[in-house]
Parts: sequence; structure tokens; C-alpha cells
Amino acid sequence: MANQLHIYYGNPTAGSTDGTEASSGTELSPISVTLDASKEEQKAVKCAVRCDNGYYIEGSTAIKFVGDGSAKWRAAADNNYADEDAALKKASWQETLALDGVTDKNTIFWVKATSSKEEKPQNDNSVDIQAEGLVVAV
Repeated sequence: MANQLHIYYGNPTAGSTDGTEASSGTELSPISVTLDASKEEQKAVKCAVRCDNGYYIEGSTAIKFVGDGSAKWRAAADNNYADEDAALKKASWQETLALDGVTDKNTIFWVKATSSKEEKPQNDNSVDIQAEGLVVAV
């Protein structure tokens, strides 16, 4: 379906069209992390957002998290971070991220999940990552 925004993971490349598309309502290809709550861990995943071919976002694209566990997730703009460790240490993590210049080529961003010692071990699939913006034709 045309005129959509898509989120990708799997080490996407800025300005390219690579990456694995995250599922859209099907949960068949989710962005997932495994955390050890006893260690109060955090992990980051490199992601990308892009439109269908021949489209772009007018204005900003909002990246946000919805669902019961959304307080444990944050997003950050990419600043050419070399890897996950660099992103975790240097990024400015936010509840909602605004990205400018989203086109039909990858715009990189990072997502971070955290755990706390108060959590019980669980498979939490209550959080969705949403990308919102005004899609227009080139």
C-alpha cells in the first residue's frame, strides 16, 4: 500500500533502502531485545524510518511508543554513532522523537529498552513503535 511510513531494523544504512521491516500490526517481525532485570540492563537497536518510493514527509516525523510498557522505551536521533555502546552513552534519549528530512531513503534513529530490578521475568509485547507524519508525493 502506497503513502506509508515504515520502520526498519537490522543495522540499516543511512540514505539506503536496506534493513528488515518491522511488523505493522502482525507481530511477525518485531523489534525485540532481551534484558536481564536483575542487572537493570539497557539495550539499543539501530532503526530507520522511510516512506514508500517516490514520497517524503512534509515537516517532521514523530517516533513514539504506545502501550503498557512504553515507559521503558526511548528514542534518539542518530549522530553517526559507531555502535550500540556509543549510542547508549552519547545519545539524547526522548519519549517522543521528531525527525526532519524523512524520504524514501533510510533516516536512522535508535530505540532503547530498559529493565529494572522490580520487574518479574516476562515476555512483554505490549509496546508498539509508531511513526507519524504527513506523507506527500515528490
